[in-house]
Amino acid sequence: MALPKMARIQQRFEVPVLTDLPAAIHAELERINASAIIKPGETVAITAGSRGVANVATAVKATIDYLKALGAHPFVVPAMGSHGGATSEGQRSVLEHYGITEATVGAPVKATMDVVELGKTVDGLPVFFDRYAAEADHVIPLNRIKAHTDFNGSIESGVMKMMVIGLGKQQGANLYHRAFFQYGFEHVIRTVGGFILDSGKIAFGLGLIENAHEDTALAVAMPAAQLLQTERELLVEAKSLMGRLPFDELDLLIVDWTGKNISGTGMDTNVIGRMMQNFEPEPAKPAILRIFVRDLTEESDGNATGIGLADFTTTRLVDKIDRHSTYMNGITALGPQKSKIPFYYDTDREAIEVALDTIGLTEPEDARVIRIESTLRLTELDISEVLLEDAKLHSSLEVIGETKPLPFDAGGNLLPF
Repeated sequence: MALPKMARIQQRFEVPVLTDLPAAIHAELERINASAIIKPGETVAITAGSRGVANVATAVKATIDYLKALGAHPFVVPAMGSHGGATSEGQRSVLEHYGITEATVGAPVKATMDVVELGKTVDGLPVFFDRYAAEADHVIPLNRIKAHTDFNGSIESGVMKMMVIGLGKQQGANLYHRAFFQYGFEHVIRTVGGFILDSGKIAFGLGLIENAHEDTALAVAMPAAQLLQTERELLVEAKSLMGRLPFDELDLLIVDWTGKNISGTGMDTNVIGRMMQNFEPEPAKPAILRIFVRDLTEESDGNATGIGLADFTTTRLVDKIDRHSTYMNGITALGPQKSKIPFYYDTDREAIEVALDTIGLTEPEDARVIRIESTLRLTELDISEVLLEDAKLHSSLEVIGETKPLPFDAGGNLLPF
């Protein structure tokens, strides 16, 4: 089969970059007068999650350093729901992948799947909270604020969600995902999160925003009383800085890597235009006919949640799937449809040829194809020859490579991006 030729292009995103994250965090904590909230000798739990947040270990350490200077006793708690196989050891291992250990951040990491019940919401939902966090004098949720991969709202993925799903551990994450079916995503996050804020456990939140280059663009400290409204405002800004594909209609998208360190669904649904979420409409754009995913990141520890968003994959990826981790994540999130195994083939060439054989009357060599490293990395990408003329009309796109055949090795697999 004649395959399309490809050329490397570069997207230019005019976005802010935070060059000194520790200094920015310290300035924010000074701005909200954190020393008036946290006193010497008090214990403080700082959350850390399971997403590939840029510079997360740096942000956690900067917060710990500031608190220690106040005379407080900070420690880290994993706040990632059922991830890491829903075990304390697994969640501790996830944090190690992100460079968060006692040695690197200067404070203990206390991991448990045990929760306490803080009370019940107006809907009668119990509010579950990580036991170590509940025992601390204060809790500081620290997380990236971004568009969610399952729903759209004024509050999506960020500090509020980490308080509810992350600190709720497996028990809370499972219950609240069930409640989403009845009450809706945002309502549950807002009511359970609001209860936690009203409990007085939260000292303040720290929200990070990333730009399209996967760099930290902004760090904001949010006093508990202002956290909900501030996060709403930051979500609008985060969405404006998101990286996106340069074309809305494609025959095939080739994604080199999927994984939990890239997105909660392995691939960011806002980038690929597929959500597969119960009771939520599918995005109108981008419209991608076929998606081929080549491999699973090592940092995922076999959790292939979201692989069902693709149409085709490889045998090597399927062989890496840890059924327990993947199933636990899918069941907890009540989204088993997202983790169905696609058609899989022994080589990339086979998968690409089959994918291009299922796009209708368009000849494979004329197909609109994009290849990306992951949905987090959209600055450089390969586009098929038929897209080159359109690319030249985009002021934000620059063709930086010659038109060449897809680079397969002797085994029929694409060379590294």
